[in-house]
Amino acid sequence: MLPRLINGWRPTLQTRLQPSLANRNHVGLLSLQARLLSSSSVRFAPPSPAPPPPYQQQQHRQHQQRQKQYSQRNRSLLLYSTATIVLVTAASYLAVPLYRAFCSATGYAGTPRTDSKFHSSRLVPDPRNEKRIRVRFNADKSDSLPWSFTPQQKEVRVLPGETALAFYTAKNWSEDDIIGIATYNVTPNNIAPYFAKVECFCFEEQKILAGEEVDLPIFFFIDRDFLDDPLMKNIDEVTLSYTFFRARRDTHGNLVPSEGPLAVEGSVPAV
Repeated sequence: MLPRLINGWRPTLQTRLQPSLANRNHVGLLSLQARLLSSSSVRFAPPSPAPPPPYQQQQHRQHQQRQKQYSQRNRSLLLYSTATIVLVTAASYLAVPLYRAFCSATGYAGTPRTDSKFHSSRLVPDPRNEKRIRVRFNADKSDSLPWSFTPQQKEVRVLPGETALAFYTAKNWSEDDIIGIATYNVTPNNIAPYFAKVECFCFEEQKILAGEEVDLPIFFFIDRDFLDDPLMKNIDEVTLSYTFFRARRDTHGNLVPSEGPLAVEGSVPAV
């Protein structure tokens, strides 16, 4: 009886166990496939790059530092070069005006002073002095300038601190309008710091029409400090000289003479 019951239940048990066994086999296959995929991904994954050796890292840092230093040095060199170019350009542009201003302010090379620092109280003769200084006038011109240029008076006598007015005459004998420029100096040279001009026609554009004649004034004085300088003790005569040239303009538009020490190469005729 018992064997028969067992044989009767066997098909039923097989029927119930078959799905569970199938499911178990399916799960095992999936697990095996996942392990295979995991092992293959790990096996065939590209290796991570190894860190560079310490000496290479140090070389790289040193290279970066050198590049930074070179960059800063090049930037500084560029700034210095730019500043130098600007300075040279400004100096070339202002060379002639600055030279004139320097000579006029200091009396350098016998150039009479033309600054305006003298107060009106100094334009009064010193009552302790009665010695007059003889001022002679001289006029010259370039051979290439078809003008006549002469002083209207040969000389004047002034006291230190006393103002004086004198005139020159210039005439254009050509058939063309001409622009001229005059340079000047005073002798002896060491009196130049005391010889001051309030107004004059020097270093200014003087355009004289064809056949025209003009009067050119000069208003000057000898500073009272002249009397306190022991080097001026034996000076009793001064010569003021003017020389006219054709006027030209340099590359910056400054008016310069066509000849003499202030002539500029590459200048063009002034019109």
